[in-house]
Amino acid sequence: MSDAAASAGRRGRSARRERRQSSAGGISTPYITRGIPFYDVLSDEAAEKIEEQTDRLLWEIGLEFREDPEVLKIWKDAGAEVDGERVRFPKGMLRELIKTAPAQFTQHARNPARNVEIGGNNLVFAPVYGPPFVTDLDQGRRYGTIEDFRNFVKLAYMSPWLHHSGGTVCEPVDLPVNKRHFDMVYSHIKYSDKPFMGSVTAPERAEDSVKMAQLVFGEDFVDQNCVMIQLINANSPLVFDATMLGALKVYAKNNQACIVSPFILAGAMSPVTVAGTLSQVLAEALAGCALTQLIRPGAPVVFGAFVSSISMQSGAPTFGSPEGSLLLNGASKLARRAGLPFRSGGSFTASKVPDAQAAQESAQTIAATVQSGVNFCLHAAGWLEGGLCSSYEKFVMDADQLGMMHVLARGIDTSDEAMAMDALQEVGPGGHFLGAAHTQRNFEGAFYRSSIADNNSYEQWLADGELDAAKRANTIWKQQLRAYTGPELDPAIDEALLSFIAERKASFPDSNV
Repeated sequence: MSDAAASAGRRGRSARRERRQSSAGGISTPYITRGIPFYDVLSDEAAEKIEEQTDRLLWEIGLEFREDPEVLKIWKDAGAEVDGERVRFPKGMLRELIKTAPAQFTQHARNPARNVEIGGNNLVFAPVYGPPFVTDLDQGRRYGTIEDFRNFVKLAYMSPWLHHSGGTVCEPVDLPVNKRHFDMVYSHIKYSDKPFMGSVTAPERAEDSVKMAQLVFGEDFVDQNCVMIQLINANSPLVFDATMLGALKVYAKNNQACIVSPFILAGAMSPVTVAGTLSQVLAEALAGCALTQLIRPGAPVVFGAFVSSISMQSGAPTFGSPEGSLLLNGASKLARRAGLPFRSGGSFTASKVPDAQAAQESAQTIAATVQSGVNFCLHAAGWLEGGLCSSYEKFVMDADQLGMMHVLARGIDTSDEAMAMDALQEVGPGGHFLGAAHTQRNFEGAFYRSSIADNNSYEQWLADGELDAAKRANTIWKQQLRAYTGPELDPAIDEALLSFIAERKASFPDSNV
């Protein structure tokens, strides 16, 4: 056997071993490193025009920072013009401040093999975030519980295509509002060893999240490294509220990453045009990102953009629209020009069930996510009903699409083995490649094989029960949960976490606010 053939054989065995590990919840690719170029629809000239308008917006209109005198003082001391809660920024001020923010950073997982690189040429997929409801084909739509929360954490851990455990994968409404964050953060730590997100619903809950991370990683390590990333939404248009500001201050002070993300439904919370909305997105993101640097220069921060449109007939949110893709793509370029990692995208749909509408709208958005250069993709799997529902079936269907995105993002391999000259020489004119040595070496990993799609004959499909994609996904998520085996957690760390949680819960009464 030649050296080239032996090498190819070793690569084939390695790939098969990796696929076996992945299917069992083992170590797979911890994040995507792009092998394809960015697809820009926004020219440099157009980007400059938007940036110029953003400078005008920041100075002539400004933003409001509500019910937080400390933040207003920070801005005033930094040289901004403060009038009540309205803050206006001189041209170039915010861009100068964000120069201390890293263009790329590592978020550490408790399993170092699961660490992710956020920024640069990398893409991290994280699951759905925030829905109060969950749904599946067996029980239908209902309020989420802590059992559902744990199930989604386990499904994200089991998927080789999701690199991150996420945050509020659903809202466990069976627990008190002011205490459920303990169980949520603990579930991410206990049932997964992928990176996770902290609580942002109150400053003290952010502090609890930091303390729990310190019990897992150590205080000094947390102070010097990012172990959590969290979602800080602007209250668009042009407002940051006290809750988000409080959480941002806690995490930035503790050197933990904030995703400063305007939450915009264009036409209601921003202008109806793509360019007008992008200037607002840039203003809100720059202001929040710069604030983190005033609190702790060098703290990791991500330029975020959740942007979609509304139906001008009903006012309902719409997803998978061409305007949504243009907004995502344009914001991605603006973030790169600002030198910051970028968060956007996901598997969005307004559909109420995992049907053709859900598939079409989600495919539109996730493809734009990969092509545009998103670095951190929240809502990559499980999103349904405009974000009101976490769907078990759609989680599995979306994860299958993410596997396809891994292949797409790799680009075209032009190694000697991929060029396949030996196969072309072996087969020659008029032959077929099924029995070629090159095919035998590579057939197992040659093409992405969907876990959801049915490619059998019509007769075989009838014999198998006439199942559609959602029904096949229903079977798969149940199989995955039955097969789940959790990662090991140091018993001493587990005991310390449970003790901390019990002590903190006992120190204040339950509340539903």
